[in-house]
Amino acid sequence: MIQIGGNTYELLKDNRNGWNWEAFKSRYSEVLDRYDYIVGDWGYSQLRLRGFYRDSHPKANKDSSIVGLEDYINEYCNFGCAYFVLEKQPKQQRNSAAAER
Repeated sequence: MIQIGGNTYELLKDNRNGWNWEAFKSRYSEVLDRYDYIVGDWGYSQLRLRGFYRDSHPKANKDSSIVGLEDYINEYCNFGCAYFVLEKQPKQQRNSAAAER
């Protein structure tokens, strides 16, 4: 589990070793707190972060829903780039995990 900005995330996918805690921590912005997923992709040795909503979220549309992840990777990222996907954990699950420690 990854904790940042008062939220807990689970690493769902780490494509080509794209996950790097230090780079993520330095690029993270609280603007990303509103999203259900954070996708980080690497291009020209720079990490780019983008937020996505779950499909059922009221603000989700074709470009902002996690269903469009594959299109985003294919259209906006460098071919074959390293990337990762984090999923925000629900509040009750986060509280349970904290209680277990």
